[in-house]
Amino acid sequence: MDGPRHLHQNAPSAIDGIAIDGNVAMLVDLLKLATFIGGPMREGVADPMGITANDLRIVLALGGEGELAGHELSEIMGVTPMNVSRAITGLMQRGLVEPGLDQSNRRRKPVRLTAEGERLFCDTIPAMAQVGADLFKGVPQRDRDAFRRVAAAVLARIVRWGD
Repeated sequence: MDGPRHLHQNAPSAIDGIAIDGNVAMLVDLLKLATFIGGPMREGVADPMGITANDLRIVLALGGEGELAGHELSEIMGVTPMNVSRAITGLMQRGLVEPGLDQSNRRRKPVRLTAEGERLFCDTIPAMAQVGADLFKGVPQRDRDAFRRVAAAVLARIVRWGD
């Protein structure tokens, strides 16, 4: 895989020649990464498993976080509530997701993975390992570890955004 045809490291861009600080450059890089990571995840994980990219994101979110309501999935995924609702309906019809129960808030309608959904979640791990091996090939372990530390710090800050 050569990646997106229009993503070239040496191609001139609209921001060439504009003085930007390191934070802006990192944000641009993160936006590119967030945009383009979907291709390898779709081609290497979702498609072989017979699910859509949105389905995969829901399965991964529920597998990693546990029960979540539709609006929470929408926030995590950056997808409209209507698209999340459609995906949840499809996953329920396939027996991968079922309604959860929030004892403390009966108005909240969480969903969770079924046993079959949990099996699918577990099946994503080897596929993601293969995608990761390809994408991170040649990246030294110390750089991978540093990236994970930075990502964790940024994620922790994002949840407090605006505070």
